[in-house]
Amino acid sequence: MPAAHDVTGLLDDWSRGDRGALDRLLPLVYTELRRVAARQLRHERAGHTLQPTALVHEAYLRLIGQRDVDWRNRAHFFGVAAQVMRRILVDHARRHAANKRGNAAQRVPLEEVDEIATATEIPVLSLDQALTRLEEIDRGLAQIVELRAFAGLTIDEAAHVLKVSPSTAKREWRTARAWLTRELGLGTEL
Repeated sequence: MPAAHDVTGLLDDWSRGDRGALDRLLPLVYTELRRVAARQLRHERAGHTLQPTALVHEAYLRLIGQRDVDWRNRAHFFGVAAQVMRRILVDHARRHAANKRGNAAQRVPLEEVDEIATATEIPVLSLDQALTRLEEIDRGLAQIVELRAFAGLTIDEAAHVLKVSPSTAKREWRTARAWLTRELGLGTEL
């Protein structure tokens, strides 16, 4: 894994308009992006047409199209990348559901992360709708879910990205999990 300062430096250069920095950045982050993509695709429906490499490439194309992003650090970049991948999967699920005339049976797990004892499979569209509602109520809670469950960041990394203390991040993570459990009508907490 590349040093965080190398990635952060290249992100800074890219933010300032250095297109060459983007070319140097991709080889440094590709393996990690592929890991995030594989994590998100691991429990998708059988026969899913997107593969980790295709998801990374699609996310990369969307990321390079971002304008005026103030990349704070490596963890922030991967958090945004995970959010972009989630949007791609949601768009894909919507197209798939439309093709199946409303069959939204595609499932995505909320992975075992830290305190979660078991992975819970949730329809990707239901999870996206719940996260959208949570974002309307409390953007910080939605962000902690994206960073922890989708990007795979630790509490400390998520706290750093969100610019909060680890204890605040842990408290927000517990609150977000409880809210999602209730919102999604799950019998046990995520």
